[in-house]
Amino acid sequence: MSSVALALLCFTLTFGGALLGLRVRSFLPVHHLSEDARDVVKLGAGLIATLAAMVLGLLVSSAKGTLDSMNTELTQMGARIILLDRVLAGYGPETREVRAKLRSGVTSTIDRIWPEDSSSRVSLRTVEASRSLEELQDRLRRLSPGNDDQRQFKAQALQIAADLAQSRWLLIEQTQQALPTVLLIVLLFWLVILFAGFGLLSRVNATVIAVLLVCALSVSGAIFLILEMGTPITGIIKVSSAPLHKALDFIGR
Repeated sequence: MSSVALALLCFTLTFGGALLGLRVRSFLPVHHLSEDARDVVKLGAGLIATLAAMVLGLLVSSAKGTLDSMNTELTQMGARIILLDRVLAGYGPETREVRAKLRSGVTSTIDRIWPEDSSSRVSLRTVEASRSLEELQDRLRRLSPGNDDQRQFKAQALQIAADLAQSRWLLIEQTQQALPTVLLIVLLFWLVILFAGFGLLSRVNATVIAVLLVCALSVSGAIFLILEMGTPITGIIKVSSAPLHKALDFIGR
């Protein structure tokens, strides 16, 4: 299920729970709405609110960490691409085709992850299927150094290409991380109970409905951000393409 669908489900359940609480309140006997009963409901709602807030905070922090980690990896990849191009330039004119392959590979990666058509959804399988980096490594292995300097440049280029390949697969593997289903179900259960408690404590009027609506939207927005930041390559919220665009500007100079 997509992050948008899960966020909508969260909004429906939480706001529906609040409306259910408001509805149940109208059927409860008067003694169920006494001060003592209201205090118990408030204590229970406070406990659940604390638990839900802790879990939401941890999930937001974890998702933000994933996004920052991928941004760092892409920045390092951009720097390695520039360094690889400089090393190939130092090797000599024999690497002209290899540098052209490097440029086309970076261009292809940008087109796959950040397509010009923003409405099109990125498929992780398309990113995984790309073999441009492996082909670049094959071309590097086929180079025939004519002196010690070229041999050193070749060894350095192969090492940088291997680091790039490792970073690429690390990015792909990090995208496989998903929010545990059980954790999401428990969190939604807490939120529904919490909003139902809010409904039990309130009298029906436009202000109460508006506040509960905004609160449900806010919680659903937090769930959406958590899910999106956890998939920063294929989701709506993506890592920045600036490092690869900057590397593309330097390749071939």
